[in-house]
Amino acid sequence: MTPTPTFESPFAPADVPVVVPAAPPAPSAGVATTRVLHLVNGEHYAGAEKVQDLLGLCLPEYGFDVTYACLKPDRFPRMRRAQEADLLEVRMGTRIDLRPSLRLAREIRERGLRIIHTHTPRAAMVGQLAARLAHVPLVHHVHGQTLVEVGRRGIRWLSAHVERLSLRRVARLIAVSESSAKYLREQGFPADRISIVPNGVPVPVVRRPETPPRDIWKIGTVALFRPRKGLEVLLEAIAALRAQGRPLRLCAIGSFETPEYEAHARSHAQRLGLAGAVDWIGFRHDVAAEMAQLDVMVLPSLLAEGLPMVVIEAMAAGVPVLGTEVAGIVDVIRHDDNGLLARPNDAASLAGQVERLMQGAVDWQSLRERALADHATHYSDRAMAAGVATVYREVIAQHRDARCRG
Repeated sequence: MTPTPTFESPFAPADVPVVVPAAPPAPSAGVATTRVLHLVNGEHYAGAEKVQDLLGLCLPEYGFDVTYACLKPDRFPRMRRAQEADLLEVRMGTRIDLRPSLRLAREIRERGLRIIHTHTPRAAMVGQLAARLAHVPLVHHVHGQTLVEVGRRGIRWLSAHVERLSLRRVARLIAVSESSAKYLREQGFPADRISIVPNGVPVPVVRRPETPPRDIWKIGTVALFRPRKGLEVLLEAIAALRAQGRPLRLCAIGSFETPEYEAHARSHAQRLGLAGAVDWIGFRHDVAAEMAQLDVMVLPSLLAEGLPMVVIEAMAAGVPVLGTEVAGIVDVIRHDDNGLLARPNDAASLAGQVERLMQGAVDWQSLRERALADHATHYSDRAMAAGVATVYREVIAQHRDARCRG
């Protein structure tokens, strides 16, 4: 197999740094704590939920205590690490059920909460009404591009429309990457309401050993698996590499969005002759421990991402990353520097990049070291919390000034 040619990303040229807000120091002891509400969907524990969980753990260092409210309390209440934070169950009966807004407004007033922070279109719909009733500002975190999805055209259009309507009076939008900020500007949101705070993860307890693989390579992918994640393309790339005699197997870590898609993915693997070459690990709470067992982490996304948590989790674990050249991934991965990039929806391109790594055309250890350095500098959990705390302070000050003028 001929190695795939190298290329420059059209989204993030190598000389353009990731935008990271200045991190304020943690407050000294005795500083008053401000309470904020994070409105969570709750049926999954994936990228956005991990961000909310980590913020619940880290924001107290910067003077903010988090209370959670869960609209679909399923996996998040059980899996969250921030168990000391209060959690309210405010179930939605339907996709357009606004009744939880009334209870949330009451809880905000009674508990003295100063901000509502939402992370999904559904939460924004409920949160904006609660914010208006309770007279507190709304902050919304943008983890992806709502208009970009595989299939479900009507649902994604409706979600994007609801999101735009819900955020007309938003105090601040937090974009996780420059690509996300660009998307928001294209949707008509003013630039002065957008702040860029990259996602972050803690240093894991266990990291991948420094020695590169010698025998069978363990290729991993981590996701809430759904069509946009490109699992079928990765399976085709693995099949092509194994047909060339490359010693590797795939480890798929994560749950599936639907049972139907899981059946489709497993059938596809079987048709490709991979029945005995794929380990279907399923959902794991401790992703870092699973990540440390991998030799390469592949995220073969077909469409734009926000800033994928699994990418920076792999970087923090010392596992080289191979992603696709889509918005969000290219904001953090620099080809042949701190990771590798392949063309989206292109099994040959994906296989070619894996082969370059296995052949030594790209140095496995150099990728690992640069990724570790980037995580420490830009993508730690505390850097993320510090950036969000800066946004909170600005929003609270603006809200206070507006009320004084009014």
